[in-house]
Amino acid sequence: MQSTLLDFWFGPLANPEDFNRDRYLMWFQNGRAFDQTIRERFGELWRQAEAGLLDDWAITPVGRLALILLLDQVSRHIHRGAPLAFAQDQRAQALTLEGMAKGDDTALLPIQRLFFYLPLEHAEDLGLQQQSVAAFTRLRNEAPPALKKDCEGFLDYAIRHQKVIAHFGRFPDLNVILGRDSTPEEWAFLQEPGSSFL
Repeated sequence: MQSTLLDFWFGPLANPEDFNRDRYLMWFQNGRAFDQTIRERFGELWRQAEAGLLDDWAITPVGRLALILLLDQVSRHIHRGAPLAFAQDQRAQALTLEGMAKGDDTALLPIQRLFFYLPLEHAEDLGLQQQSVAAFTRLRNEAPPALKKDCEGFLDYAIRHQKVIAHFGRFPDLNVILGRDSTPEEWAFLQEPGSSFL
């Protein structure tokens, strides 16, 4: 099941330079139809991960990546617009940090490392945001030339997330979903173009 998820998510990956940029649309600009596809194909697998039944996947770097994808990305598609979308974030962050401490991330291809680090970018914690920016900086520095521009973009996005947490201590665009009251400053911020990461 790990390979089924990873093949679906990344497509063919044989070399460090491999990356189909059409995947951007699937990963970051998809809609309800894609959410339903994820729900149908991986909903049961997500439930197993949520229940802790797939924790042994983390034994290997690619298995850990697959588990992170389930808890961080698949969760956001299955439960879009609901608090459950973010309920596994701390587990995903712990898996990322533990994997980085073991060097699991360095065993992955560059485009896989993007999703290995994303849980840190999603954290409402400045320390984790700083680790996110550091990780994406390393990825940019170590990327092959064909992916350098892409990795610059990933780093820029990580820096944008860090700046929001440094200023507000949380992501204002999550307030409504999580039932939190927004401050006037947060409401004003949310009127700005590009202020939401959802």
